[in-house]
Amino acid sequence: MPLPVPATDPTPIFEAFRGNYGTELLTAAVAHFNVFGRLAERPMTLAALAGELGLEPRPAAVLFTALRAMGLLAADEQHRLVLTPVAREHLVPGAEFDVGAYVGLAAETPGVLAMVERLRTNRPPGTAENESGVAYLYREGVRSAMDEEASARHLTLALAGRAKNVAPVLAERLSLAGARLLVDVGGGSGMYAVALLRRFAKLRAVVWDRAEVLKVARELGEAYGVSDRLECRAGDMFSDPVPDDADCLLLSNVLHDWDVPECRRLVARFAAVLPSGGRLLIHDVFLDDNHGGPLPVALYSAALFSITEGRAYSAAEYREWLVESGLDPQPIVHTLVHCGVLEGRKP
Repeated sequence: MPLPVPATDPTPIFEAFRGNYGTELLTAAVAHFNVFGRLAERPMTLAALAGELGLEPRPAAVLFTALRAMGLLAADEQHRLVLTPVAREHLVPGAEFDVGAYVGLAAETPGVLAMVERLRTNRPPGTAENESGVAYLYREGVRSAMDEEASARHLTLALAGRAKNVAPVLAERLSLAGARLLVDVGGGSGMYAVALLRRFAKLRAVVWDRAEVLKVARELGEAYGVSDRLECRAGDMFSDPVPDDADCLLLSNVLHDWDVPECRRLVARFAAVLPSGGRLLIHDVFLDDNHGGPLPVALYSAALFSITEGRAYSAAEYREWLVESGLDPQPIVHTLVHCGVLEGRKP
């Protein structure tokens, strides 16, 4: 029997929860980087402005996408960043109606200072000397909270709160009627695999993740009555052999944890092992293809930037990686909380 879907949409809760990133990015732009004063002098390409500010591509994409989504920056016909009328009137230093000093009241708050540091260093927490372990990051030489039993359990169950809402909707809207074996890559709590197993009685699934995380997935598999068709397999998705015979690979909220080179590498790696007709399912949020918004996804991108090596990507970016790996992108199937499934099908 399929899992029940929520009667109400929890998306506004997530939007409110991530709202602080808007404050941090706007204050950083005004009080620490003088973005609006620089662009008042002349339009600049994203790369040129990033270079002037000393920002690498990932933090530049996070910051400027958010400012565009706020309606403060726009792109002209030459793809240069320009000020919108409201930004020119209210955020250019010295303008008659400048409110920059008001925004700057938050300039020295801990959240803003931490965001400025992340933007300048392009480094997630836990990767510098004397910092504690990283929540979601697996990198040789870096301690991950997901490899320690207590923190792995806490974080996996916390993330399962969203998955319990979204997974039943995904299972309702995405047909796996002809699939045999689903591998839920980096599947965490296994809720997406569980929901699909409950919806499709002939399906088998493997949740592939770190050993400590899989303790939660096994418990939930038993609690939801699908443990006879659910295997929990420990492994490293970058280097360990992909589970055999899978005709569907699910990457649900996984690629956004990684920068572009790692995303390309993972997509190519998984595309290579799929059989003809196999499916790579990218379940994630999507920025607009022009990186102009939407604002909730741009702020989620800032959240990802702050705790992982990744950010939110556009459907165009994902499609590019699918095509270059030999897969045919399919139309996005929307689920819940700004997420959707972009499928790449192997000819």
